[in-house]
Amino acid sequence: MATQLAKPGERVDNAPLSCELDLSGYRKQIPTDRYHSRDYNQRERENLWMRVWQIAGRAEEIPEAGDFMEYRLFDQSFVLVRGRDDKVRGFVNACRHRGNAFCEGRGNAPRFTCPYHNWSYGLDGQCLSVAKPDFDGTTEEFVGDKNELGLIEVQVECFAGFVFLNPDPDAPPLDSFLGDAKEMLTPYRIDEMVALGMNLRESIDCNWKVVMDAFQEGYHVQGVHPELAHMTNLGAEHCSFVGDHAVTAVPFAASMQAGLGLEAEVEGYLNLPVANFPGFADALPRLAEIVAGYRKEDGTLELPSGATPIGLLQQAVREKLEAKGLDVGNLTDGQMSDYQYWFLFPNVFLQVRSGDGTAIIAEPHPSGDPTRCNWRVFALMWLPPEEREAQRTQYTDIAEDDHFPYFLALEQDFVQMAIQQRGLNSRQLPYMVLTKQEPKIHHFHDGMDRWVEGAGEG
Repeated sequence: MATQLAKPGERVDNAPLSCELDLSGYRKQIPTDRYHSRDYNQRERENLWMRVWQIAGRAEEIPEAGDFMEYRLFDQSFVLVRGRDDKVRGFVNACRHRGNAFCEGRGNAPRFTCPYHNWSYGLDGQCLSVAKPDFDGTTEEFVGDKNELGLIEVQVECFAGFVFLNPDPDAPPLDSFLGDAKEMLTPYRIDEMVALGMNLRESIDCNWKVVMDAFQEGYHVQGVHPELAHMTNLGAEHCSFVGDHAVTAVPFAASMQAGLGLEAEVEGYLNLPVANFPGFADALPRLAEIVAGYRKEDGTLELPSGATPIGLLQQAVREKLEAKGLDVGNLTDGQMSDYQYWFLFPNVFLQVRSGDGTAIIAEPHPSGDPTRCNWRVFALMWLPPEEREAQRTQYTDIAEDDHFPYFLALEQDFVQMAIQQRGLNSRQLPYMVLTKQEPKIHHFHDGMDRWVEGAGEG
């Protein structure tokens, strides 16, 4: 009889506690010049950004043939477009004639026509026509073989509904870069989730690595998010390194299970702040029904042997998602309630649970200023196919003089990161110090050292 394969999520469930990890091989002091130095920024640009796989957007943002979006990386511009064969491709945003950028922003076009001299290209990048208004000869006599003048293609692949781009034509494929992270994330069916509520880009007055550092640890919750502190127990955090990537998970509302009593724990789950945890909104009424079924005539709550409040919440979540049509068969019970906090090197934070997630992507600022960055924020939700288009939140580019009103915890992070950058700019502060409660930050900067200092992917 064949042995049943373990669910990928069990790797995180059974990962060592963060506090038990051996971090002796990582450096504890991180130089602060990597947050403000233009010299470091230049090395980072050439050795990391021009060679690494990075998310350029969501595939749902270009759903139809001819839909395109521009992706800018420093002063480099690329175009992502969905072809008539439904494949998403990426091209350098430069006409092959004299290098004119032919696209800006987002839109839909049956073909790309350069507005400078009217050369046109198909959605597959092939050169379709060369304008020659004052020349009577053939195209070949005018310019040569136009089949050799197609747009310059860049590597583009899709995973989990995200469009990944790599400027390096010699880079290994995305599967190789993601490694085991791909197998571990696939059961969530993130590709079937849609942006709901937040799908935007906004600038922040901090280096992009400040964003990544902030979302790779829960140590700051007690200082920045005190209203969430009772739901965090870093001593129960599990951590696993997956190549250059990493993932942590904390048993949901772990401190609720620390002797508060059955009624208090159940009430804690029933009163979860759905503004911070929107994915639980549908399950909480079902949880109330399940709990009511275990109350005796005098109102006393009595659970069957082996049953726990967190188990009832997980049951409610699984039932509601299955009723909607989401296949959660390859997700563990822990994944019904516990968020996994993924770091996808170099710049993606992905908080994901069965049915919902949040992705935050920090990008270098197009100006090249190392003390500024853009962040992309996606609130993702699984919806039945027939509901997705109507409820999908369209992309918004927040103007430099404007600000998006985030929910409380995210707003607190937004404010805090700019404050940290002001301190990191201090030339008298040569390094920052990491603690045992920040294992993913140790791992992140180890990867940065290998990539930026020239050793490359490890």
